Order: sequence, then structure tokens, then C-alpha cells
Amino acid sequence: MHKTTKKQNVKVSKMSIFSLSSIPLVMTLGNSMLIPVLPSIEQKLNISSFKVSMIITVYSILAIILIPVAGYLSDHIGRKRVIIPSLIIAGIGGVISGIAAWLIDNSYWVILLGRALQGVGAAGAFPIVLPLVGDLFKNEEEVSSTLGIIETANTFGKVLSPILGAFLAGFIWYIPFMSIPVFCFISIVLIMIFVKSPKSKEKPLPFKEFIQHTKEILHQDKKWLYAIFFIGAIVMFVLFAELFYLSDILEKHYHIKNIKKGLYLSMPLGALCLTSYITGKKIKKDKNLMRWITFIGLLAIITGTIALNFSEKMWFIIIFLTIAGIGIGGSLPPLDALITEGIEKEERGTITSIYSSMRFIGVAAGPPIMAILMKHMEHFQFYLLCAITLIAAVAAFFRLKHIDETKTN
Repeated sequence: MHKTTKKQNVKVSKMSIFSLSSIPLVMTLGNSMLIPVLPSIEQKLNISSFKVSMIITVYSILAIILIPVAGYLSDHIGRKRVIIPSLIIAGIGGVISGIAAWLIDNSYWVILLGRALQGVGAAGAFPIVLPLVGDLFKNEEEVSSTLGIIETANTFGKVLSPILGAFLAGFIWYIPFMSIPVFCFISIVLIMIFVKSPKSKEKPLPFKEFIQHTKEILHQDKKWLYAIFFIGAIVMFVLFAELFYLSDILEKHYHIKNIKKGLYLSMPLGALCLTSYITGKKIKKDKNLMRWITFIGLLAIITGTIALNFSEKMWFIIIFLTIAGIGIGGSLPPLDALITEGIEKEERGTITSIYSSMRFIGVAAGPPIMAILMKHMEHFQFYLLCAITLIAAVAAFFRLKHIDETKTN
């Protein structure tokens, strides 16, 4: 009987991985798919470039604010009880934005409301996947490998987004909004059928005790935990800043638009996606290896970024952004695994949600800061990106070695 149960768990785990991977894919599509469509939205709605940028920004801001709340709730009422309603809210947001764009004149503010709801949904979806993976598997190798697949799904969403967004908008400009609830529905069905979230036997802490307990964890593990928060934010900041730069130079210098532009954007992202998958498979439960891969990945980001100062030839830019993409793809799965495996099950939702918030801050800050630097300090932007990545690399080298200290002392 024991053997039968074990086999069933393996089967469920494989379907769980597939189902859980759909969440970061859907959430990434729901945001990044609109990036190549923004010029069309600006033209159709007759709004300023700042207003159209808010369609992306409002999504990230709401997610940043609400991710810690979602993490707290997932620790107390269960992961699936947060994920499924969140996907429903994200789908409703897509419906509101799509119908407004289709049927309402001067629909900008209603579209923005729909995007805000999507941000609310995003807060309780992908960030909760990380602790749920930690709950589903007892073996650290399986946790690391699965988190690599989850991160690969996230990056694959970034590869697919510009191509799919441009393709759908080629029919009617608001179809990308309408596609979001369809993707959410598919993910909801998969999660409901295949993901069996383990039940917690412990009684949740009252809110005041929970806050105090969280402060204690942050203080106890501050040597490495703050470093992971910082590195995660910097890696996503550099990624979205460099994607903005590539998108801008392709359109303004080389007049490459629509699906062709999406294909060029997908090249460094494809390298990022493949590297994430390979890294997740290789790191297993070796925390020292995770630290070194993160450090080497950050050095690769610096190498690819600093080279951008020397030429604006398209293939030169693509090659060195691909090197930076490999570095980003190598650093993300170890960070996910380190923070998930380094925190006890009862606090995973809260701590990993703070980490996810930091990543969202990087996502939100990258494009506008890069736009300002490109306008006022041409070429200086790459030195800035290298400088902050170098600080992240130093943090990875000196701080991540402290992860096991609290367990061994």
C-alpha cells in the first residue's frame, strides 16, 4: 500500500508541475503581451505616451503592494485558496479592459481599472507558486528542479509575449486584452484538477504574533535574506531596462516593428529561458553550487551589458544582450531555490512574497529609468546597470554563504 501511494504522488507531482507552470506563463503573458501593442493603444485611444505607459505600470504597482498580503493569506488559509480566486480576478480584469476597448468611447480609465484588477490577481498567483512548490515536495533536489521549470515557464512567457501580442493585435488591437481571461480559465481548470495542496496541521498565528514572527525571521536570516531580495530586484531591473532599450533601438534606429520586432526581442529571452531550464535541472540541493551559479550569472550580465557601450550595430547588440540573458537565466532559479529551501514551510508564503514584490519593483522601475537615462545621459545607462549588478554580485559572493548558519547553530 505504501508503494502505491508513492507512485500516485509521483504522477500527481508531474501534473502539478505542468499545472503550476501555467500560472507564471499566464501572468507573464497578461502583462508583457501588451508591450508591443502600446503604440497602437496610444493611437487608438488618442492618449499621451505617459498615459499609455500607465497601462503597464498600474499592473505592477498593485501587484507590489498586495503580494505580501497574498503571501500572508496563503500561509493561513492555504495556497490554492489564494491562487484560484486571484486567477479569477485577473481574468475579470481582462474582460473589463477588453469590453471597454471594444464598446466604450474614451475607454482609457475603464481599461486602466481592468488592468488594476489584473494586478490584484497577479499578486496572488505567481508569487504563491514558489512556496507551494516547497510544500509539495519534501526532497530539496525536487524542489530546486521544479522551481527551475517554474522559472523557465516565466521566462518562456517573456519569449512568447512580444510575438503573440503583436500577432493578436494584428487582427484587432484589443484582442490581447480579451485573450487574458481565456488563459486564466485554462490555468484555473488545471490547478483545480491536478494540484493537491498539502493541508497544514498547525494553527495559524494571530496577526500580531505573525508580524512579530516575520520580523524575527527577517532579523535572524538578514545576512542572506536581504541579499536575495536585493539581487532579485536588480536582476529584474536590468532585464526590463535592457528589453526596453532593445525595443526602442529596433523601432527608432532600424524601423523594425510588429512580429519581426517580437522575434528579435525573443532572441535574448530565448537564451534566458533555456538557461533557466538547464540551471534548474543542475543545481539539485547543492546550496554552494547555487551561490556560485548566481555569482557567475551576475558576472555574465555585467559582461553583456558593458559591451553595449561600444556599438549600436543590431547583431552586436543582440549577441551581447543574449550573453546578459544567459546570466539572468542562470541566476534566477538558484535565487528561487535558496529562498524557498532556506525558509521553514510555515513562513514560506510570506517571505517568498516579499521576494516577489522586490522582483516586481525591478520590473516596474526598469523601463522608465532606462527611458530617462537614454534621453538625458546617453551611454551612461550601461555603466549604471553594470555598477548595480556588480554590487549584487558582491552580495551574492559574500552573503549567500550564510544561508545554512541558522540551521547549524
